[in-house]
Amino acid sequence: MTDTIETVSRQSTRAVLKEFWFYFSVNRGAVIGLFVFLALVLVAVFAPYLTPHDPNMQYRDVFLLPPSWMEGGHVDYLLGTDAVGRDILSRLIMGSRLSLFVGVIVVVIALTGGIILGVIAGYYGGKIDTVIMRIMDVILAFPSLLLALVLVALLGPGLINAMISIAIVLQPHFVRLTRAAVMAEREREYVVAARVAGAGPLRLMFLTILPNCTAPLIVQATLSFSNAILDAAALGFLGMGAQPPTPEWGTMLAEAREFILRAWWVVTFPGVSILITVLAINLIGDGLRDALDPKLKRS
Repeated sequence: MTDTIETVSRQSTRAVLKEFWFYFSVNRGAVIGLFVFLALVLVAVFAPYLTPHDPNMQYRDVFLLPPSWMEGGHVDYLLGTDAVGRDILSRLIMGSRLSLFVGVIVVVIALTGGIILGVIAGYYGGKIDTVIMRIMDVILAFPSLLLALVLVALLGPGLINAMISIAIVLQPHFVRLTRAAVMAEREREYVVAARVAGAGPLRLMFLTILPNCTAPLIVQATLSFSNAILDAAALGFLGMGAQPPTPEWGTMLAEAREFILRAWWVVTFPGVSILITVLAINLIGDGLRDALDPKLKRS
């Protein structure tokens, strides 16, 4: 009997995953974004083995060397060097690891706090809901980058403080989504049955209701991942995020501002890296929305 139940469970899981991939793969852009993102993850994981040079090493004889295919370029520096002779390709590869690290940490912090506050607000309602949502409304009333700048200014410049600030800025989106999903689920029959069976508030909130609210949170987490990378790059560009000589894409852009006209590559390649990464993640988010939204499936 147990073997039969396990077999049925595996078949059910396999069917769910097959259905998910069918609806996800219909969106060709999402599939392309997924492969680009997986390639980026591999680059980040094996970054120390892929970098041709030390990303912080300054080669004094190759200041602002152009890419290897241009006149004056060198094959040892495929994408050229920056104003102090550091290899741009090596810094971009190490920067991918940093950007993914920032995105993961920010989303984990924002998602965890947002789920806890959203579940509490949606389940209890009343004054607790009012207080939590008014605080979230205040946070949303400020432009996200401006608020992040203010928070970093209070906490002090640095990558850790930048991640905390970005997570606080992104948290209201998770709170609102979770609250709305919990309010839609809390009076359903399975919740009432669990309550009658003696389940306590914590069990009802986090084990009974929350698992049925995950679809919109997954999509929001994906989009927040790209926003976190963008905001971290923006703070780095403004000098409030990762500090030199850290090979972070936004910091690389900030260091290259004065060389835009005479050495286009020191600005172009970090900018293109940010563009490709954020675009790929947004495309994945669109595919997840298509695959997880029942309304879109029925259409």
